[in-house]
Amino acid sequence: MIAIFYLALQILKLYSYVVIANVVISWLVAFNVLNTSNRFVYLILDFTYKMTEPILKRIRRFLPNLGAFDISPIVLLLLIWFMEMCMKLYIAPLIF
Repeated sequence: MIAIFYLALQILKLYSYVVIANVVISWLVAFNVLNTSNRFVYLILDFTYKMTEPILKRIRRFLPNLGAFDISPIVLLLLIWFMEMCMKLYIAPLIF
């Protein structure tokens, strides 16, 4: 049971890194620092997009349109942080 708890925490941590990587890579592509015609850059951007977009799309439904600003990754990172804290505060005492 402890192993499953730590595995879930690590999966949440890795997913937050994927969200951050998606944001940074999309900024670099938007400012023409990275070129998407490069196959490696395209593969990384496509992977992070496919991993994050299903959840970010659901979050965007509830957020107001702010024009060029997309705050859905920030909301997702806050939700991940909230889930980690709830797991540490409420589930961990039951396991240990």
